Amino acid sequence: MIKKFANATWTGGLKDGSGTLNTESGVLADVPYSFAKRFEGEKGSNPEELIGAAHSACYAMFLTALISGEKIAAGHVKASSTVSLDPDTDGGPTVTAAHLVVEVKADAPEAKLRELAEKAKTGCPISKLLKAEITMELTVA
Repeated sequence: MIKKFANATWTGGLKDGSGTLNTESGVLADVPYSFAKRFEGEKGSNPEELIGAAHSACYAMFLTALISGEKIAAGHVKASSTVSLDPDTDGGPTVTAAHLVVEVKADAPEAKLRELAEKAKTGCPISKLLKAEITMELTVA
């Protein structure tokens, strides 16, 4: 079992406080986050941005694994994930959706690449973790 960790520290109240994020690898070290960064559009990191980064990275790797498993020469997979947070849901803010925008270039028929892209959309570990609706746009280059 592979285990990775990150941690967060929050100081102060919800709206006037702030926090920092750290990852096991150190690639994120004391990254600031706050209510304004998450809910008011202030520049800076927030949990949904980090989920989007994790989702797009996981998806790109998983689709590449599926392509390679079919013995198809992969050119590239580019993925972005937009995570939607609804601040007004009953019970508190809720992540309601993640939308993938994907470009794939590989030496295979478009229909095969679309089949693998759909399989990766539901099969990548971060997609499985999210309980939100996950949609996707795919461009085959």
